[in-house]
Amino acid sequence: MSAIVTRNDCQPPARDTGVSTGRTFGPNHRWKVLGIGVAANAGFSATFSGIPATAVAMRQGYHLGNAELGLALGLLGLGVALSELPWGVLTDRWGDRRVLLTGLGATAAWLFIMAMLVVPAKTAVPGVALLSASLLVAGLLGGSVNGSSGRAIMGWFGEGERGFAMSIRQTAVPLGGGLGALVLPSLALTLGFAAVFGLLAALSALSAFFAWRWLHEPPAQGGAHASAAASGPAPLRNIDVWRISTAIGLLCFPQVAVLTFASVFLHDFAGMGTWATSASLAIVQTGAMAMRVWSGRFTDRHGNRRPFLRLCAALSALAFLVLWLLAIAAAGQPALMVFLPVMVVVAGISVSAWHGVAYTELATLAGAGHVGTALSLANTLVFVGFCLVPIAIPWLLIVFAWPGVWLAAAICAAIAWPIFLRPA
Repeated sequence: MSAIVTRNDCQPPARDTGVSTGRTFGPNHRWKVLGIGVAANAGFSATFSGIPATAVAMRQGYHLGNAELGLALGLLGLGVALSELPWGVLTDRWGDRRVLLTGLGATAAWLFIMAMLVVPAKTAVPGVALLSASLLVAGLLGGSVNGSSGRAIMGWFGEGERGFAMSIRQTAVPLGGGLGALVLPSLALTLGFAAVFGLLAALSALSAFFAWRWLHEPPAQGGAHASAAASGPAPLRNIDVWRISTAIGLLCFPQVAVLTFASVFLHDFAGMGTWATSASLAIVQTGAMAMRVWSGRFTDRHGNRRPFLRLCAALSALAFLVLWLLAIAAAGQPALMVFLPVMVVVAGISVSAWHGVAYTELATLAGAGHVGTALSLANTLVFVGFCLVPIAIPWLLIVFAWPGVWLAAAICAAIAWPIFLRPA
């Protein structure tokens, strides 16, 4: 990988037009591509994970009940779920550069419009319908990020580095979410949601600039890091792709529960303040980042992606089962409340450590020509969770209270365990 990589002018160009003929790339250009993937995913993660972290302030500022709050946050996830697969198919046809620039630019513009028009003011407060529709559109546009950035990384990195590279990209999700959880709630309380949406718009715009400057299709010829896995059947006809995508989606349900309602749980049930809830979610995201990088390197070296994924599902089920029991015990013994943030952190990290490994295995199974579609299929199921979980939790609270929420999370993780593929 130390040689300069160039495009052979005598060969026909790739289907995507994002690369000009004769373009020369340095030996370390793949790390710039990885950096762009991290920046793009971190910026959008700050949106879809950071906005739910402002749930308490949003409930107060927009005059929402728990059911209305869940609807608004759920539609943000629904927007991504509806758009992921179309964006992924377009990525495989048009290339990473076009899709990422289009999606990031449109997301930045829409968030700026929200900062101007969809914020509470002294004279008027936007209704739940306007807020929910606005978050739905933000999700529709932001769905462009995941598949396109993942395809770029799979194209630029070789097999021995893909797990590590994809795991670094996946650290962007907890990185952006952690920064969002740490900054956005206080920003919403002090400066309002105009500042929240404005900051998120600036992050998307900055990522779009990086993509415009450095993101290009990998050379069509040569270069170990430009090689890709052999193509197999189309992802939508590949049962193994469907199995891993389904398991990814199921295992994200408990993760979404932590990201969207852990702050409300710690505030309402455990009596924690804004600082404690924000710090807990930030620690979850920081721990998830560290675990994702470690897991990518570990599985690259040992070739054990499938056993690792099954282990993560089992440990996640166990962690949420303990959180369920602790919530029951704390309801009768208030002294145990102090342990709830700790258990939320443990469960949140356990259910967030596997993403890079899973997406690498999925992309490898799908083959070189179908990476964007396969990754977007998985993310569609992931964001179905981002839609359904915030809507379901308020109803679970009515029927089963908070312990029932964490028991449902444990059940989802337990169901994902046998669906992940066994080692070959």
